[in-house]
Amino acid sequence: MVARQKPVFINCPFDAAYLPFFHAIAFTVSRCGFKPRCALEVIDSGGTRIAKIEKIIEECPLGIHDISRTELGGNGLPRFNMPLELGLFLGAKRFGDKIQARKRCLVLDTEPYRYQIFMSDIAGQDIEAHGGKLETLIGKVRSFLNAAKRGAPLPSGAAIAAEYKTFQAALPGICSELKVEADRLEFKDFVWAAAKWMSVNATG
Repeated sequence: MVARQKPVFINCPFDAAYLPFFHAIAFTVSRCGFKPRCALEVIDSGGTRIAKIEKIIEECPLGIHDISRTELGGNGLPRFNMPLELGLFLGAKRFGDKIQARKRCLVLDTEPYRYQIFMSDIAGQDIEAHGGKLETLIGKVRSFLNAAKRGAPLPSGAAIAAEYKTFQAALPGICSELKVEADRLEFKDFVWAAAKWMSVNATG
């Protein structure tokens, strides 16, 4: 019997500039034996976006939240989706039942104390800084999941980062086999491609 993968809610920007980081998080979550989940997994015109996100949060005992995207957009305003979804996750942990109270999360930013300027109410949380570097980000995600996992330690962040780099080089070929466009990968397609590559290449 195959063990059920524990789901991890990924809350981060989905724009083109952040895409390498989003993919790195999803890859690392999969590589560590967990199931990556996010708002992009559901396409359903019959429900509101917030209801879909609430449902995913309810089903995920673990969450990874990158709140680094605070710059102003073309309209002179920032996007608050990431802090909103972090708030929903923390609210579920605080006000939910015993199962929800066991939630654990990793909160990421580019710099250690930058969040105090724009979201000071989470002071006291252990915010992890990735400095805009993929290998650092992967290492932070790996450490968080390693602490949440039973059994033998996971491969190091450096080892997973090296695997991710190799996977990126192989991705166009995998996409060709799957008959999907590498530059327009949907979330489900990316997770599938990553799992396909790991089934052959990942060890330990």
